[in-house]
Amino acid sequence: MAKTTDHRPPTTNLEMKIHLLAVGTRMPDWVKAGYAEYAGRLPRECALILSEIPTGKRGRNADVARIVRDEGERLLAAVPAGSLVIALDERGQEWSTVELAERLASWLRDGRDVSLLIGGPDGLDPACRARADLEWSLSRLTLPHSLARVLVAEQLYRAWSLLHHHPYHRA
Repeated sequence: MAKTTDHRPPTTNLEMKIHLLAVGTRMPDWVKAGYAEYAGRLPRECALILSEIPTGKRGRNADVARIVRDEGERLLAAVPAGSLVIALDERGQEWSTVELAERLASWLRDGRDVSLLIGGPDGLDPACRARADLEWSLSRLTLPHSLARVLVAEQLYRAWSLLHHHPYHRA
């Protein structure tokens, strides 16, 4: 008898929230629109919630290391208790769309919230990377932190659509 693989979407009795904790509060309209488009497509079972962390003031003689450390402290303070913490960093592990979908399925089964950390213009504080359960690289390219928001929202929606056999994902 042939073995069949169950390709149904994961089921949970819980609603998981994905918290996108990002440094920066004044984004261009195209960033706001792009993020809202894809975050709005995700269902309640894995709602994407943006929390903006104020960027430290940078001036000509600013202590950038201190500013990044302060931004990191504010990011970590915003992480909901008990959530899986994932630092978005170019040194992290790259995931294919299928791998992200598998991780999303696992997160949905687990039922606990997920917190994704995006640093500011000078990157993510090392304390955030140290606290993270995982490090995810969106690309080996260095991306502007504003673009990362849109890319994360789109990729999460794509992963969800793959799990649910939605026609959005055509690979």
